[in-house]
Amino acid sequence: MGHQPNRKLGQNFLIDGNIVRKSIALAELQSGDPVVEVGPGLGTLTAALLAVGCHVQAVERDPTLAAHLRDHLLPQHANLQLLEGDCLDHPVAGLEEEAAPEGFSIVANLPYAVSTPWMEAVLCGPLPRRMVLMLQKEAADRYASKHGTKNFGAISIFLQSAYQIHSRHLVAASCFYPVPKVDSVLLRLDRKEAALTFPDKARACIRRIFTQRRKQLGALCRRDPHPGAQAFYAALQVRGYPATVRPEEIPASEWALLAETGNSDW
Repeated sequence: MGHQPNRKLGQNFLIDGNIVRKSIALAELQSGDPVVEVGPGLGTLTAALLAVGCHVQAVERDPTLAAHLRDHLLPQHANLQLLEGDCLDHPVAGLEEEAAPEGFSIVANLPYAVSTPWMEAVLCGPLPRRMVLMLQKEAADRYASKHGTKNFGAISIFLQSAYQIHSRHLVAASCFYPVPKVDSVLLRLDRKEAALTFPDKARACIRRIFTQRRKQLGALCRRDPHPGAQAFYAALQVRGYPATVRPEEIPASEWALLAETGNSDW
């Protein structure tokens, strides 16, 4: 193809067939299942998804790779739809622009540079029932972090309010070309029965609060423009949290209170 992996686009191509098979097994897919793939690249994982019989909707930003997929996979597979574009604009490969099929999954080797903003975008739209994602270990650690740890933050709250972390598996750098300088993790996420997504204003409030995560939550809530911030802090005190509590000390489950307060002011 004459294509050189683009570092700015986070192109580290998976070259280990065992990891592809592991991804498919973790996703527990059946023939006919709708699946979104982000950054299909050369189409290695795409071909495996199609071999299962899945209906694959993929989004690829790189025009050279998108052309390769159009030439080599699209003509042979009626079950493949390809959108050329940025995954941050189309986090579920265009499904947000139409009725998302019930129970769709996401299986993807994510471009590492955009994994967290992409995840935030996914959590704003129709929620997949399951995600199996290849991630930089640092991002996976943020997703899975518990309160009281240095990696716990807004994305931890958003993700854990909607998904259960089923499993995580370390993946060797040698499984990719070019070899990345970071560790990778294959992560499976299962949607909770009572999955919670936060209104936009609540999400923005949580992000603002965590820019000053070491300050006392009461002071941050008093200054925040969100209409439910002070009621959220008052509710935590009723639950027994000390007046000096800091944002990073509040479990993810408690932040649901913020989604429930101030709703009359949306």
